[in-house]
Amino acid sequence: MGGRVGAVHGHKKVLVIGGAIYVLFNLISGFMRTVPTIIVMRALSGVGAGIIVPNAIALLTTSFPPGIGRLIWVGLFGAMAPVGAGGGSIFPGFFGQLLPWWWLFFFFAIAGAVVFTAAAILVPSEEVTMDPNGKVDYIGSYFGVGGLILFNCAWTEAAIKGWKVDYVYIILIFSVLHIALFLLWEAKFAKEPVLPLSVWSAPSFKPMLLSAFFTFMSTGILFYYITRWHVDIRHFSNLLNAAAFATFTVTATVACGISAICVRYMPAQLVMAIGTVSALVAGILLATMPVHQNYWPQEFPALFILGFSPDFIFTAAQIITSNSVKRNLQGVAGSLVGTIQLYGLGTGLGFAGTIEIYTNRHGADPIGGIRHALWFSVALAAAATLMCVLIRIPKDEREGWDEDEVEGHA
Repeated sequence: MGGRVGAVHGHKKVLVIGGAIYVLFNLISGFMRTVPTIIVMRALSGVGAGIIVPNAIALLTTSFPPGIGRLIWVGLFGAMAPVGAGGGSIFPGFFGQLLPWWWLFFFFAIAGAVVFTAAAILVPSEEVTMDPNGKVDYIGSYFGVGGLILFNCAWTEAAIKGWKVDYVYIILIFSVLHIALFLLWEAKFAKEPVLPLSVWSAPSFKPMLLSAFFTFMSTGILFYYITRWHVDIRHFSNLLNAAAFATFTVTATVACGISAICVRYMPAQLVMAIGTVSALVAGILLATMPVHQNYWPQEFPALFILGFSPDFIFTAAQIITSNSVKRNLQGVAGSLVGTIQLYGLGTGLGFAGTIEIYTNRHGADPIGGIRHALWFSVALAAAATLMCVLIRIPKDEREGWDEDEVEGHA
């Protein structure tokens, strides 16, 4: 939805609004002292982040036509995820151990204010929005976003309460109804759909997105349960846990640049397969770690290899998607891949958490529960790898926009 709003009203304008939302609710989070209020404020700050990502991608992909320039800049954008993940591990440890925890949220608000103020001043404004006469399909957006949120809530609650409580089933049923109504509305009634059918017309587009979704589910599970393993099983401090992820941060940052170049010179299915196989191998190494083994024999190579997974998948999927649609749909493309990434990272934990609580013998075998969740991530990565066989997207060696796109935006 964020990308579509940006296409109609201006990607820079919407990006700045998203930044303001992010800063405001992180600032409010710093004053909260109860878990429910912190959860609500953090969720609202996530709305800002969800608006920022597709519009930032759209500004890049509309500023740089298909070609080597786009590859480099999208690769650099993708590199910010592991850099942010590394910082996201260090700063909570720092604030959690050395300062009151709520200063973490004040830090996010201050840093966000600096970054987004700079963006508002320095990023050039669009002379003409991508779709100035278009409209946002708010009804379709409600059904689509509502269905995804409810589905995620159902599985997250199931991981906490189990499937023995009735309201989990009710939430799940409502989520399915919302998604069904979204598909019906988009296909039959929407004049300007949130996801135009042309977005799905590229060859092998659906298996590519499904493979990416499964891989992000797998990596999200690995990130969470590696942290659980550090803190609950090996009793790492917050800062030591952050240090353990340094391997992933460095490798993933380098992998973004490599993946951006690989997309140009290698078949898409092979680029995607590198990402899925990396998650598969890393998951196997982590799921088979002895409890008291030190960091170097298995965890170090696992995190090194894992660095090639989310960034190869994100950069490849984003570039392929952006190159598959016209200039005025770049925001939609950014929203789609961003949704696949964020929803995969979050939703996988609901499934894995359900597996954990039903296999840890009511808490008597916490290590067994974590291992079963890790093996589930391996299964997801294996399924994503098999889907790569179905992907047949030719290398895109274009330089510049097609003539009709240049004329249409003139």
